[in-house]
Amino acid sequence: MYKTILRPLFFLFDPEKIHHFTFSLIKLTSKIPGCTWLFRSLYVIEDKQLERHLFGLTFKNPVGLAAGFDKNAVLYNELANFGFGFIEIGTVTPKAQEGNPKKRLFRLKADQGIINRMGFNNEGLEAAIKQLKKNKGKLIIGGNIGKNTNTTPEDYTKDYLECFNGLHPYVDYFVLNVSCPNVGSHAKLTDKAYLEELIGAVQKANKTFEKQKPILLKIAPDLNTIQLDEIIELVSSTNLDGVIASNTSTDRTGLKMSDQQLEAIGNGGLSGQPIKNKSTEVIRYLAEKSKKTFPIIGVGGIHSAGDALEKINAGADLVQVYTGFIYEGPGLIKAINKAILNA
Repeated sequence: MYKTILRPLFFLFDPEKIHHFTFSLIKLTSKIPGCTWLFRSLYVIEDKQLERHLFGLTFKNPVGLAAGFDKNAVLYNELANFGFGFIEIGTVTPKAQEGNPKKRLFRLKADQGIINRMGFNNEGLEAAIKQLKKNKGKLIIGGNIGKNTNTTPEDYTKDYLECFNGLHPYVDYFVLNVSCPNVGSHAKLTDKAYLEELIGAVQKANKTFEKQKPILLKIAPDLNTIQLDEIIELVSSTNLDGVIASNTSTDRTGLKMSDQQLEAIGNGGLSGQPIKNKSTEVIRYLAEKSKKTFPIIGVGGIHSAGDALEKINAGADLVQVYTGFIYEGPGLIKAINKAILNA
């Protein structure tokens, strides 16, 4: 029903507007008696064989929703009914911010991709905490954190620490988002020396809590092998808990969309099918070169069960969907979990 009726209808409208509309629609239908049961009966697979034990956490299944979809933690309880094993909220910044000017979200239908330059638009840390206090405990929640756009370089770490300390009681793991191409001063965020400083500061803060939370790093799919070697060294030297591979890409190679159309869209991060292979190769390189010494969450271009299995076979311990969820609908999560059980 989703691909034959709902998606063609949704795709008639502006992507960002329809995103907010679908949130309202899911919220509304979830309040109708019997709908939550219906969603769960359609999409949720309960099977101990799907459980994954990583970072000291038990995931009901290895299929998660990537950050960027439920930025402000307003829908995670309802989204849990679509079969996810975990949901990552954010990116959360200390202060609320509008993000980049609209229009900033674009579908590439022929390529089954999306280009976005949202710019960490979110309602801020306090709003996220307020929503996370409503957690019904259905599944694991990750907190993806970043800096405010107008924060000066000397205060970047302060922003990350504010979000880390504020969200610590309410999320199960953290992701340091340093690889989004849609925020300012991107270069410093990917500098190895700065990353060592940032990770060290966050880990020091982590030790002040009675229960420490896993910390992961989200990396870009456009890194070369030298940069990936640096990531492996960084994980080892800082004792990071894992890596998420990968974020969106700035590469436009091989797209079906014309150069003129791409020029009209402008800059932004590319997600979906066009980055599937690139993301998988990053996962494979990290897994093989590190001899699988740290967990990897694979994300990028997962539009089918086969795509997810490719990521897992390449070395991913868990997978996340975003653009594939938009193009394929909630049935994708069930299809992936069934394929994992049958593999």
